[in-house]
Amino acid sequence: MGARILVVEDEEALTTLLRYNLDAEGYDVETVGRGDDADTRLKERVPDLVVLDWMLPGLSGIELCRRLRARPETKQLPIIMLTARGEESERVRGLATGADDYIVKPFSVPELLARVKGLLRRTSPERLATILTFGDIELDREKRRVARSSRPIDLGPTEYRLLEFFLEHPGRVFSREQLLDSVWGRDIYIDERTVDVHIGRLRKLLNLDGEQDPIRTVRGAGYALDDRFDKAAE
Repeated sequence: MGARILVVEDEEALTTLLRYNLDAEGYDVETVGRGDDADTRLKERVPDLVVLDWMLPGLSGIELCRRLRARPETKQLPIIMLTARGEESERVRGLATGADDYIVKPFSVPELLARVKGLLRRTSPERLATILTFGDIELDREKRRVARSSRPIDLGPTEYRLLEFFLEHPGRVFSREQLLDSVWGRDIYIDERTVDVHIGRLRKLLNLDGEQDPIRTVRGAGYALDDRFDKAAE
């Protein structure tokens, strides 16, 4: 599961170019053309990084950046700002508002991709890691293999994505709705109880011979990887 990137850009041709190249790099890309729509979207779901245009209809990129930095849930969200403004004073203003990086149009796509990767490496290293581990569980993204205490585990596609998502956010509790949104996608309608079914399948495959269950059920809230499991395996 690649890092989730939200591109906020109103130029259709540039949006298409960015989506194509980010998709090719394996990222999960969503695009929004207005600043106010992006503001609403970011209140619903926080991505791993935002590529944000300075000049937008509805709400400027600068104002959106300010709002994101003022909210606890997006205070640390990585932001790369795109703009046609190349003057030093404008670059300083963009960075002072809270942007992590700044690229002036027209720009080199390979340079943008390199900056995206570099920023994610600093802020979300688990999103770029080839191998994810938690206690005695290991997931190899390149080989798409999962093992527990060196015992191979054959997971179906959905159970694999669920485990990968949990491993990217160990200890964090996710509601059924959040899991549906992140693992199945926003454009697919599935009943929330489907999550319970796949969690049950994942548990059955992970926990053989009385092994400790790494998945914690939080009544009224959702599911999480249990921090105590990770510490117990040390």
